[in-house]
Parts: sequence; C-alpha cells; structure tokens
Amino acid sequence: MNERLETGACFCGAITAELRGEPLSVVYDHDDDCRRAVGSPLTIWIGYPSGQVSFTGGAPKTFSKTPGVERSFCGDCGTTIAYRDAGIPGETHICIGFMDNPERFPPQGHAFWRLKLPWIEMTDSLPRIEGTSRERDPAIGDPVLRKCG
Repeated sequence: MNERLETGACFCGAITAELRGEPLSVVYDHDDDCRRAVGSPLTIWIGYPSGQVSFTGGAPKTFSKTPGVERSFCGDCGTTIAYRDAGIPGETHICIGFMDNPERFPPQGHAFWRLKLPWIEMTDSLPRIEGTSRERDPAIGDPVLRKCG
C-alpha cells in the first residue's frame, strides 16, 4: 500500500508543501483567535506530525501574538498556511484552504464549540468539543487563556 501524499499551495503559488501519511485530526475550529487570524468565521485545521510536513517551494513567514502559538502565511499573497502550538509539540496544523484537494479531508468534529458565533448553524452530527480537540500540555495552558491584549 502506498503512503498517502497530499499537496498544498498558497493562492499565488509561492509556497508549496507536501504532507505524507494520514492526518492526526481534521476539525472545524470556532476559536476567536483563529477566526481573527484567518479572517473567517471558522476554519478547518488538518493536524499532521510536523515531520510529515515539508515545504517544497518557498518559505512561509511566521507571526505570533498568542504566547506559544506560531502562525504561518505567504508573505506575498497572505494565504493562511498553518499554526504550531507549544502546548501540542510535534504537530503542525494546516489550514484546509491551503490544500490542493480539500475534499479529501472530511472534518471529524468541532473544536472550541463554546466560541461558535451564534448565527452559524451546523446540522452535522459531529462531536462538539467545548475546547481544544487535541490534548495539550497543561503546563502551557489553554490558548484562550494565553491571549495577549
């Protein structure tokens, strides 16, 4: 059996990536921190072990406002690419909008359900998780509580 290989690219094509193997998670994210960073009422993050994510063309720029969370994006077109959280080491979470074939990543649940905008109606039967969908290092803490002003 062949290893799963997925690819992604930003809107202008300056940043490309290959993702190998099966994702750890695929979740809707209703977190207000991500909402602001992505510029959308919610997004879908695809979690991979960091060693299975390779940037094959260009290098994303990074930004951090929330302590321990590093976000990446294309410095040319602004496409959101990924985030890494010190509370979940060894994982990279790729924005579904960066993926070449997003239809191959059906979501498995809703993270930060407690922060969902009240006018968003979700009719699926996926799990509604009040906080994060990934186990975090308790010493790092919840990103909602780590926000900077």
